[in-house]
Amino acid sequence: MPNISNRAQHMPPSPVRKLVPYALKAKQQGIKVYHLNIGQPDIETPETALNALKNIDLKVLEYALSEGNIEYRKALTEYYHTLGFSDLTPDNFIVTNGGSEALNFAISTLCDDGDEVIIPEPYYANYNGFTSTFNVHVVAVPSTIDTGFALPPIEEFEKKITEKTRAIVICNPGNPTGYLYTREELQQLAEIALKYDIVIISDEVYREYVYDGKQQVSMLDFPELSNNCIIIDSESKRYSMCGVRIGCMVTRSKKIHDAAMLFAQARLSPVLLGQIAATAAHQNDGAYIRAVREEYTHRRNILVDLLNAIPGVICPKPRGAFYCVAELPVDDTEKFAQWLLEKYALNKETIMVAPAGGFYSDPELGKKQVRIAYVLKEEDLKRSTEILKDALKKYREEFSL
Repeated sequence: MPNISNRAQHMPPSPVRKLVPYALKAKQQGIKVYHLNIGQPDIETPETALNALKNIDLKVLEYALSEGNIEYRKALTEYYHTLGFSDLTPDNFIVTNGGSEALNFAISTLCDDGDEVIIPEPYYANYNGFTSTFNVHVVAVPSTIDTGFALPPIEEFEKKITEKTRAIVICNPGNPTGYLYTREELQQLAEIALKYDIVIISDEVYREYVYDGKQQVSMLDFPELSNNCIIIDSESKRYSMCGVRIGCMVTRSKKIHDAAMLFAQARLSPVLLGQIAATAAHQNDGAYIRAVREEYTHRRNILVDLLNAIPGVICPKPRGAFYCVAELPVDDTEKFAQWLLEKYALNKETIMVAPAGGFYSDPELGKKQVRIAYVLKEEDLKRSTEILKDALKKYREEFSL
């Protein structure tokens, strides 16, 4: 048998997807599974995007430009102008196969083997996979549920900075917590980035979905970071287009842009059909985003209120994205999540959650927490919380907790 690389052997599993075999087996046994584990919205994709795909009039599906086709980059530029960033041009964008590839480009552009990036945790689990691929080490700064997962004190970041530090990675609003960083918190990060000449990589794919009258503050709002900032963006969640795999990397730094372009050329091109759909999606006048934001606000309020009504459950109310992290009265959410799919059902129904240990560098910190995505309709969220309440009672009885 051939040897498997150390890189492959150390690639961390996805906490969102590793329970899928158990869910599939439950479904084969006639159990209905409510998927609270993954950020796949049930919101319909804009008709403009769907129609653009249906009405493609091309004789050849050719390579796109490595940096992305100009029509789509112009659409992105106009979109960012509506956000207030009128200095950006199509040359500030590199189109990528999803936000994931944009993160890969950012990390591979900035880091060599053994370098470090600092990330407040809990954080999007695939950051571990992206960094592991390039032998880059994540240095975590823990946030806590009692603060709603606010940015940890800036002094804690400064303690972690070494000669190997190349970037601080944030997600705003956050996956998995839904936390929305304040301007004051981001200002502190900007100052520390300039002080140590490191880069802020800001993952802003959930930018549109913020609540309670709040607005997302982009790291692009800090012009002093023109040479020290990379924005990660994606159409997946904005327009419920996860399957088109289109995102982008945005930077004002020509040095970073030109270096990242080498990786873009090496992978040839981003998806042509995805760019066609995404360009058309940006023709919407904003009504789509407003309607979806209102729907997510409604779902969030229902879910979080019902979760906090369950004895022993703690769930801060997120200000953005469509996730929340809840602490459950169990010994181990990995064990509990598997039990839900293997051993439990309520009237032939169960739920699938994402154990939060996989969103921490030290899984013990998330041992009693789960990430829940409120991407299901109201009645499904209500039924899911009924199932969770009953499951927690029976699990605690079975294991004498």
